[in-house]
This record gives sequence, C-alpha cells and structure tokens, in this order.
Amino acid sequence: MQTIKASEFKAKCLHLMDEVNQTGEEIIITKNGKPVSILKAYSKKPETLFGMHAGKIQSKDDLITPLDIDWDAA
Repeated sequence: MQTIKASEFKAKCLHLMDEVNQTGEEIIITKNGKPVSILKAYSKKPETLFGMHAGKIQSKDDLITPLDIDWDAA
C-alpha cells in the first residue's frame, strides 16, 4: 500500500485517481505524518448474493455423464 503526503496528493490528484482505478491498489494520504484518508477504487456492491459469481466460476468436469460405478444405496 502506497503512502503519500496531502500536499503531494493535491498536486497529483487526478493522476493518482486514474492509477488507483487501474491497479486497484489503495493509497494512504497523510497530513503531518499521520494517516487521514485512504484513496481506493470504487466498486459497486451487488444488490443480492444470488448470481453474484455468474460467469466467473467454471467447472472443468462433466457433471452430467454417469460414472459407470455400481453402488448400493440400501
């Protein structure tokens, strides 16, 4: 995590915002050597958990084809 003085942040604000948006790395902004703010990329939270990972998880196995294994369910 990068740390930057408030005066330097003020001079480079737009560039730092673009950098954080691209890399996702947070930047701590300090004033008089003490942390006062964190600049981090904006991320929208999903409205529900259902479908949150749609298209992100893939199974490489064939889950439908029978295994041809005899077993006793009794």
